[in-house]
Amino acid sequence: MSKQSAKELLVYIEKKIQNGDYKDSVHKITLMTTRNVIRKILEEEF
Repeated sequence: MSKQSAKELLVYIEKKIQNGDYKDSVHKITLMTTRNVIRKILEEEF
């Protein structure tokens, strides 16, 4: 198992959202919330 950086994870989530690679609207909202939390952490803590 490789270790991914938070920025790589953010790119991965962005691509999933942009490509419509999610199960339903609830899953999309979960991905968007996760993306927003990661962005906020990166801006404030790093």
